[in-house]
Amino acid sequence: MVYDQRNNIDYEPDKRKLLSALCHGAIFISASFISVLIPLAILLISDDQVVQENAKESLNFHFNVWLYGIIFGALTFILIGWLFLPLLFLFSWVLPIMAILKILGDPNVSYRYPFIFRVI
Repeated sequence: MVYDQRNNIDYEPDKRKLLSALCHGAIFISASFISVLIPLAILLISDDQVVQENAKESLNFHFNVWLYGIIFGALTFILIGWLFLPLLFLFSWVLPIMAILKILGDPNVSYRYPFIFRVI
């Protein structure tokens, strides 16, 4: 166990890595609402500040992917959406992988996704 002076709690680095990586990796489970339940449950259950920040960031990323998917899907009627949908698919795979690798390298810092707006 390691003592976190910022939050005055003890935490286990392996548990922090696992829960944070699970939050970001949940998007690979499915494109439905099921993938949101994992980071939401971790956000509500965990008392670790870094894990909670990673869960919030993962939820924000899910919402952004869904919103952009709806917008780009609607834009397919004027054909420009067909250009953006493959990019969205690529980003929805690459960015969570980068987040997981960053968290496994340094579990004490929460990952922030680029190019998204934060609701939570």
